[in-house]
Amino acid sequence: MALELRQNLKLTQQLVMTPQLQQAIKLLQLSRLELVEAINQELEENPVLDESPSEEDFEAENIGAAAEEQPIEKPQNDVAEVRVEEERLREDMEWESYLGEYSSTPSAPNTREVPSEVPSFDNFVSAPITLTDHLIWQWRLTDLDDADRLIGVQIIGNLEPDGYLAATIEEIAGLEGVSVERVERILARVQELDPVGVAARNLQECLLIQLRHMDLGDSLAARVVAEHIHDLENKNYQKISRQLKVSKEAVFAAERVILYLDPRPGRIYNNEEPQYISPDVFIYKMGDDYVIVLNEDGLPKLRVSQYYRDILGDKDSVTPQAKDYIQGKLRSAVWLIRSIHQRQRTIYRVTESIIKFQREFLDKGVEYLRPLVLRDVAEDVQLHESTISRVTTNKYVHTPQGLFELKFFFDSPINRFHGESMASESVKNRIKQIIAVEDPKKPLSDQRIVEILRGANIDIARRTVAKYREMLGIASSNRRKKHY
Repeated sequence: MALELRQNLKLTQQLVMTPQLQQAIKLLQLSRLELVEAINQELEENPVLDESPSEEDFEAENIGAAAEEQPIEKPQNDVAEVRVEEERLREDMEWESYLGEYSSTPSAPNTREVPSEVPSFDNFVSAPITLTDHLIWQWRLTDLDDADRLIGVQIIGNLEPDGYLAATIEEIAGLEGVSVERVERILARVQELDPVGVAARNLQECLLIQLRHMDLGDSLAARVVAEHIHDLENKNYQKISRQLKVSKEAVFAAERVILYLDPRPGRIYNNEEPQYISPDVFIYKMGDDYVIVLNEDGLPKLRVSQYYRDILGDKDSVTPQAKDYIQGKLRSAVWLIRSIHQRQRTIYRVTESIIKFQREFLDKGVEYLRPLVLRDVAEDVQLHESTISRVTTNKYVHTPQGLFELKFFFDSPINRFHGESMASESVKNRIKQIIAVEDPKKPLSDQRIVEILRGANIDIARRTVAKYREMLGIASSNRRKKHY
């Protein structure tokens, strides 16, 4: 068979996503913090983009309106979907005439408002004390030689944030080139430091260290921890009482002592900063209606740099290569601004549709949350389900009922014997309320909860109740039971 080169014509259909459309899709699924980071990165990479000096500068909105031929200052009055049209940003477009109408730049205010409550300077310069710092400070005061101190520093350096030893004795001995017995001896000295129970290798050793520090090393509580910690976890008091040959009341007293101990001694020096959620949308109730307000605090206001406008306006001072470069960056800047506007519009429309479906929840609470799927909102706002999924990913909304992720409002249905189905989140809340009022000495089993829910016209299986209970972080009836 001979090999030869041929030219053939072939007609095919395929979906091609332009870089601009990919950018719009990417921005749509970003969270608020990720969007701010993406905008700041684009500000660094694109010299044509500039940040407006004040909130009164609406240059970004003007550029987006010119590209879309549609005002966006009031999304509540006009929230039509932005359509991306490639021919509007063709290569041969005269960008000088395009920018001519928007060459005026509002004057920036001379003064800026100073926050009334300025954080103390100490909040910026003072470093919190870590667990390692606290232990090293104590370890330097010990009467050991330099070699033993280095072993202790190695042990302290291998502690987890909760205070437990992450490395094994053999690993530390190999790193320092010493015997395992010597490391064991130094470890015992480290375990005498504050906080009590630090440098333990497991929970059992941590609790025993604390009991010895309280002069309870020979007590019944220490025996329970050393020999029956798993039985205590499962509340198998009968077995503990029988094997230790003590009464149940004595086991209960020992358990009360153990409950006062700290299973995570290092957490008091945990310096992890809390991650606060900044909602993308606020929903306020004004009279009988709900008002949607998009949260744009912290989002940079984008505009086209006046410097590059002047360069494009002066045809004689710019080379064709520089002109092509500026026009390319200008196209990228305009697409970014349009994509941000499209993202905000889409979020507004989806939130408006959610309010339409979940109004009873906003009025009365989680018990009135109705089942909802992406298709319902997609058909209501005339968008694809994948778009709705991207919009509701990592987006949060502040409502009169609290702060929720947009995904929260899309819930699977639970059937009823009579009437319409209800949302699974409402069933979870009902289970939580039932367990909250149960008798601690006689907790309700999952089967009993099923019978109560069926009495309330809710058709649910026992395994579903168990799954929802575990999702709520509620233990089984055996572990919830209190014997005293």
